[in-house]
Amino acid sequence: MALDFSVLLRFQEALAVGLWTTIKLTLICVVLGCSLGFLVGLARTSPSAIVRGIASVYVEFFRGTPVLIQLFWIFFCLPLILGIELSNLASGVIALTLYMGAITSETFRASLKSVGREQMDACIALGLPRHVQVVNVILPQAVLRAVPTLLSNCVSLFKESALVSAVGMADLMFVGQNISNNTARPVEVLTIVALIYFAIAFPLTRAVTLVEGRILKKLAI
Repeated sequence: MALDFSVLLRFQEALAVGLWTTIKLTLICVVLGCSLGFLVGLARTSPSAIVRGIASVYVEFFRGTPVLIQLFWIFFCLPLILGIELSNLASGVIALTLYMGAITSETFRASLKSVGREQMDACIALGLPRHVQVVNVILPQAVLRAVPTLLSNCVSLFKESALVSAVGMADLMFVGQNISNNTARPVEVLTIVALIYFAIAFPLTRAVTLVEGRILKKLAI
C-alpha cells in the first residue's frame, strides 16, 4: 500500500484542536504539579519523621508505578470509593499532577539540600525569622538550581500526557487514533502525530540544555 499523507489535509483542524487540548492539559498539570512538588520537597526535608515518612511513601508510590495504571485507577476506582463521578479531564489532571508532584519533589529536595549550610548560618547570625530565611534566601537559590531539571520534567510530562487518550480524553493522541481508524491510514496518521510531538519536545529539550549552561555559569560566578 502506497503512503498518502495528503489524506491528513482534511483533518488539520481536528489535529490542531487535539494539540491545543494536550498543551492546555500539560500547562495545568505543570503548574499544579510543581506547586505540589515544592510542598512535598519541603516535607521531605522536615525535621518531623512522620511528615518525612508520609511524603516519602507518596513519592515512592507515584514514581514506582506506571502512570497508565495510576490514570486507570483514578478514572475507574476512585469514583467508586468516593461515590462521585470524575470526568476524563479531571482524572487526567489528577493523575498527571500527582505524578508531576512526585518527580519534581525530588528535584526540589535535591536543590534545597544543595544550598550551602553557611547560608542558613548567616541567616541565623542576622537573626532572620524562619519564613524570611526560606522565602528570601533559600527558595531563590533552590529554584535557580532546580530550573533545568524542572524543564526536563515538563517535557517528560508533555509526552506522558498522551496516556490520557486511554480514558477517552480528546487530546492529540486520541484524535490521531480516531483519524487512523476512520481513514484506515495508521502509518501516515501516527507518523504525523509522532512528528508533532517531536516538533514541540525537541526544541524544548534544546532549550533545557541552553538554560542549564547559563545557570551553571551563573552559579560558578
